[in-house]
Amino acid sequence: MTPREGSTEPLLLKGSLFTFRRRCGKPTCWCASGEGHESPALSYAESGKTKTLTLTGARLSEVRAGLARYARAKADLDAQAGAGIASLRAQLGRAPAKTKR
Repeated sequence: MTPREGSTEPLLLKGSLFTFRRRCGKPTCWCASGEGHESPALSYAESGKTKTLTLTGARLSEVRAGLARYARAKADLDAQAGAGIASLRAQLGRAPAKTKR
């Protein structure tokens, strides 16, 4: 795990990694009639709005690792919350609620 610059904690990221495609606007560039320029990007929510960070190839592995750390932490937290609900139900003597299909 690589710590963030100036921090001892590893990078933890919530968002989605995707390929950003765009045309540069130069009429003589190959992208004017082709697929466009590609670069990796991170999409994330901030204050209810979707934001995008364009990344360099050098940052890609760090971002992937940060997204994976977030997914593992969320899965662990969800498992702990599920165990807490099960424990509370047991203490209250109630069976799990049935779901409608």
